[in-house]
Amino acid sequence: MSVVHVETGRHLYGGALQVLYLAQGLEERGVRSVLMAPRGSEIAAAARQRWLRVEEFPFRGEADPTALARMAWRFSRRDVEIVHLHSRRGADTLGGLAGTVARAPLILTRRVDNPEAAWAVPAKYALYRRVIAISGAIRDVLIGQGVAPERISLVHSAVDAAGWLDPCSRTELHREFELPSGGAAGAMVAQFVPRKGHWVLIHALAILKSRGCKAAVVLFGRGPMRETVAAQARSLGVEEMIRFAGYRTDLHRWLGAFDFCVHPALMEGLGVAALQAGAAGLPVVGARAGGIPEVVADGETGILTPPEDAGALATAMAQLINDPGAARKMGKRARDRIESRFSVDSMVEGNLAVYREVVRARKAVAG
Repeated sequence: MSVVHVETGRHLYGGALQVLYLAQGLEERGVRSVLMAPRGSEIAAAARQRWLRVEEFPFRGEADPTALARMAWRFSRRDVEIVHLHSRRGADTLGGLAGTVARAPLILTRRVDNPEAAWAVPAKYALYRRVIAISGAIRDVLIGQGVAPERISLVHSAVDAAGWLDPCSRTELHREFELPSGGAAGAMVAQFVPRKGHWVLIHALAILKSRGCKAAVVLFGRGPMRETVAAQARSLGVEEMIRFAGYRTDLHRWLGAFDFCVHPALMEGLGVAALQAGAAGLPVVGARAGGIPEVVADGETGILTPPEDAGALATAMAQLINDPGAARKMGKRARDRIESRFSVDSMVEGNLAVYREVVRARKAVAG
């Protein structure tokens, strides 16, 4: 079998990392995979480091006609059995149109849970032979917008848990991020964009401070709202309780040394950060939004709170801070849950099963 993957995001965020996991797992199973990615992108460089086949191409956004032509030409090759579109940044629309022109069998992975324009859904999703939802929450959104249930397959995202087993020491953690001694240390891993809910965390920290609770949270990530978050922290007087760590490629070294992970997203497809936290043995304080409840078992591997409820988030954080023994037990159960339900092997096999169904159906129609 031969698969062309299209990922048009430039950065190695959670979704792009899933593409690398998938392509590598398919190669290990004898399935030839080729990744099409924007020229100079982080995912292209990372794929080459893993010895994956990469075809870089100029990409100037969702209205780029040259990218459309390039995709149509690539998809029309006779050895292409499946085209798998992974990103909403043009891969879904341009890739869908290019695949239709080339008469290629298209599969789309949907990674976000926000509804799309109702008028566009019927035409757009008619382009794909199958849609893979990375969470039950996304599947429900698709069905609610009129996509036929039989055309949707649920395949959860994954994390390579083996890479999160050996964190640094607590001393190294405090030195690296200049954390105050004597208090709990939390982590938040997310792009600085509105839907990740940084403002909820900032307000929760203000509540914790008013209660005399000592804690600091390191914010990993980058994005357009970083300065807005910093300004909010200053206005509420909690700037000393946060650290900005930027985007880190060595997150696996640090995450397991924290006491907990906080994930107050307003919308979330599944939550790769929550998967990574669980793999690192951390309990997650998260919002009951999107697919997060599929990762975090409330009261067992973490605590779920209503979205946008800073008071509830503060109370949940305080619960873990004040009972570190219970937090460690939650973290151990979180690790077990990730290993049993969200392994890379399961994700690869789930995608491969969809490919085989699509190929069989195509051959049956062809006679």
